Amino acid sequence: MLQIKLFLLFSVLAVLLVVIGGIIGYLFGDILLFTSIFLVLAIGLNLYSYFYSDKLALRMTKSKLVTETEEPRLYGIVKKVADKVNIDMPKVGVMDTNTPNAFATGRDEKHSVVVATRGILNMLNDDELEAVIGHEIGHITNRDILISTIAATIATMIAYVGNLILFSEIFGGEQRNNNTGILLLVAAILIPIGATFVQLGISRSRESNADITSVKTVRKPDALISALRKISDIKPTQSFRNKNNVGAFSSLFIVNNFSSHTLMNLFSTHPSLEKRIADITKAREDLGI
Repeated sequence: MLQIKLFLLFSVLAVLLVVIGGIIGYLFGDILLFTSIFLVLAIGLNLYSYFYSDKLALRMTKSKLVTETEEPRLYGIVKKVADKVNIDMPKVGVMDTNTPNAFATGRDEKHSVVVATRGILNMLNDDELEAVIGHEIGHITNRDILISTIAATIATMIAYVGNLILFSEIFGGEQRNNNTGILLLVAAILIPIGATFVQLGISRSRESNADITSVKTVRKPDALISALRKISDIKPTQSFRNKNNVGAFSSLFIVNNFSSHTLMNLFSTHPSLEKRIADITKAREDLGI
């Protein structure tokens, strides 16, 4: 199943870039040349997103890797949970923002990073933070961080291409005929929508599965519920969203509260808070905690 999802994600990126190459080739009178160039580009980007998507996620969110000396509390909790599930110690990162949140990224258990924001470190007590880290390490042990990180990387690339086309049309539109201008504007609108649907390819069940994994390993369901409520109560500011480039990578975070639009919430990559609490409560009852 993992291989199938990867193939589909890589295929989406390749098709989108080839289509973009075809549009540019049409404008310059050589469709074959530009589609070939963009196909090679797609292959390169697919390889990059597989091997370096974690580094891109850290760079885009302005997160910094830290040592045990720099962040003993966070490092110790990550190590404690990693030992419980018997995986290699993930790298640890901190995102320097007061907005509380956390995410995991990487391609497998041996190449993974757990990131917490400064805000979540200040807001949560040790039990709550351990439950959150249990959720993030749950993504690692459930082997879904590769899919989610690559999907976020691809969505970022798609969004950039859409912005580039829109920028090109706005500042160079007078040099083109009306039909070409309409074509570019349609592409500029549809490509970011495509990025959204790439994100929607990430199943909401992965978040509930990670919540349940945290309950099973950390065994602190009430702390996890408390943490989710606290994080959900804090709405990130627009300046935070712009500064930290969280848009395309919002699906990675434990709580995706980066959109203030009700319509967009219908297409959220995360289940509602109520649904998550209900699932955690059921898991607690099933385990007799």
